[in-house]
Amino acid sequence: MSNAIDQTRRMLSLVTYLRERPGAEVAEVARAFGITERELIADLNVLPMCGTSFRGGDLLDIDTDGERIWWHNVDDVAQPLRLAADEATALLVAARAVAALPGLRERDRQALTRAVVKIENAAGESAEGSARVGVTFEAEGQVFADIDRALSEGRRIWLRYYSHGRGGMTEREVDPIRLLTEGHTYLDGWCRTSEDRRLFRLDRVAEIKVLDEPADPPRLEPRDLSQGLVNPAADDPEVVVEVGPGGRWVAEYYTHDVAEELADGGLRITLRSSDPSSLRTLALRLGADGRVVAPEPVAQQARQAALAALAAYGAAE
Repeated sequence: MSNAIDQTRRMLSLVTYLRERPGAEVAEVARAFGITERELIADLNVLPMCGTSFRGGDLLDIDTDGERIWWHNVDDVAQPLRLAADEATALLVAARAVAALPGLRERDRQALTRAVVKIENAAGESAEGSARVGVTFEAEGQVFADIDRALSEGRRIWLRYYSHGRGGMTEREVDPIRLLTEGHTYLDGWCRTSEDRRLFRLDRVAEIKVLDEPADPPRLEPRDLSQGLVNPAADDPEVVVEVGPGGRWVAEYYTHDVAEELADGGLRITLRSSDPSSLRTLALRLGADGRVVAPEPVAQQARQAALAALAAYGAAE
């Protein structure tokens, strides 16, 4: 799995590849691009939302039956692009904002800058308004940049990191392996603190330092990403959670075995967790919208955590 920049570059190449190979086989295209079939299908789910107009017309009509890929309107979208004033402005503002990101590799920044110049020349007066609009990004840009530098230089990093399972900040020394993106951006690395492989979400990194010490992760098999980034093991303990209509989002964000409909519009969700006690945080987030049903020790921990939280609010008042 690659980062978002690599994915964007790949998808641009994918459009040209598919245009020249109608009915291409999914397995063949995945091999050609060096990705899994699951990653390719994810790209194909995004492409139909792309096209030659920001207004929603002339989108790429691409679909797949799981074995072959079909592009139905290749001739319609192959016509020379004509940008309206609002389209040129939106495209240029977005391009300049991305070019300013601290995590962008220099070669990609230079390529994007050249593209901006070409768009400005093509748009003419339509592009003038874009120079008066700017967008800035916060959050994980600098973290991405530091990790990317550590990967390039083969150096260890120090993190102050929010552990969702522990519900607090932790300090880690990590040997970076690679950056991954699926919904969020993650660092795949060998945690020297726990002496195990770990995934770290970049938006949960509160502080980062690139250390002088060389990174030396053990030789590890590549992660099996065919079913996603985070997958419980088959022998992990089962946890049953019941949620009301307001808690149905749990089934979308947590990998689960079963989600049964309840009479009140909620769900009875059975999932697996290597550390069931970590789900007390989920129980607190759900509040009145859900509860841990089983196993009983985990349900009891969730109730105790909720009572402690209520007591803390009472003391504050």
